[in-house]
Formats: sequence, C-alpha cells, structure tokens
Amino acid sequence: MNMEIRNEHLDDIDTITRLTTAAFEHEEHSSHTEQFIVNALRRSQQLTLSLVAVENDQIVGHVAISPVRVSSGARGWFGLGPISVWPDRQGRGIGSALIKAALAQLQQLGGAGCVVLGDPGYYGRFGFKALPGLQLPGVAQEYFQAQAFAGESPVGTVQYHEAFEAVE
Repeated sequence: MNMEIRNEHLDDIDTITRLTTAAFEHEEHSSHTEQFIVNALRRSQQLTLSLVAVENDQIVGHVAISPVRVSSGARGWFGLGPISVWPDRQGRGIGSALIKAALAQLQQLGGAGCVVLGDPGYYGRFGFKALPGLQLPGVAQEYFQAQAFAGESPVGTVQYHEAFEAVE
C-alpha cells in the first residue's frame, strides 16, 4: 500500500464531507451527523489537525483532532475524531495509519493528551484506555478513553466543542 498522509487542502473539503457521510452511513452507534461536525469544527477554527490519507491521488481516509475542555482546568487536551475511511477500504490499515500520524503530530505540537469515544478493543491498540476520574457525561466509562502524553492524567469531566452538536 503506497499511502501518503497529509494535512487537508481547501479543495479536499467536499471529498472529506462525502467520505465522512459514507463511512458512518450504516454505523449503528452513530449520530449520522459526523460530516456536519467536521465542517462545523472547520468553520469554528477548531480543527487542530485535519489529516487525509491519499492513495493514487484519491482521498481514502480522514481524521479530525480538536481541543476539548477538562473541568479541572487541565490544558492541552484534545479529542480524536471523527475518523473516516471509505467503506470499501475499511480493514486495510488506513484508519490505523491516520490515528498514529495524528497522535504523533499532536505530541509534536505539545499536546498533553487525547481522548476518544469508541470501541475500547479498537482504540486500545493505540494506547487509549478508560481513566478513572476522567469522564464524558452520559457515556459508559469503558467507551470513553484517553491517553496522557506527558504528566499525569487529569480528573474531571470532558466537554467537546459545541460543533459536536451540529446537525447540518
């Protein structure tokens, strides 16, 4: 697989929207608004990282990283997601490569840590785990996971940017 991971370009936005819509279309545990969330994060200038995976000049995957607030006041924490791969390309390591690249870049930017909401079996492979004392209200603890890059993990509740409430 000859894949390049790069920052999104302005002319990638429509493809990212279609990709994100398709990736979540049949997901049972989805709000089916992920494409609106990515666009709202972009409009709000809250996309710390927006990376695309490209194969043969075609975008095959996308990942977003945005800041989160922790009630304890801990600084430098971010949220991973949404992450999208075209349905016919899933299971080929594209999502994994995007996650690894995003986490590495986030650490290079000086991020303190990252949270993710999702399958613990999948995200655990990248160092995420449920941390006692760190929670996302209304979500079962095992599905809200985090990893600290440096220092101790914060305690408190996490709040994503209001763009995560976007419905169009």
